[in-house]
Amino acid sequence: MKERLQKLCAPILGLFESHQGDYDYKPSHRLILIVLGLLCFLIAAISLAVTMMTGEMAGIVPIALFGITGVVCEIVGLLGSDRAVARIWKRH
Repeated sequence: MKERLQKLCAPILGLFESHQGDYDYKPSHRLILIVLGLLCFLIAAISLAVTMMTGEMAGIVPIALFGITGVVCEIVGLLGSDRAVARIWKRH
């Protein structure tokens, strides 16, 4: 199952797994990345609720930005290699 999801998300994972050389990885980096993704999803959900209550279409911008950020964080945090997690933190 994980291999299928990695193939499906290969365009995103490829951005962070592509470089060679040393990298500095700690397991806490992966945990923080997953929590950050969840927080971004929470902010996107709150923005969606407020946008629906007010009817203001400008709320689409934070929904999209935080939603995309949450998706990328979760993909890299859950499916990415140690190198990808270190690279998203720029720890090389």
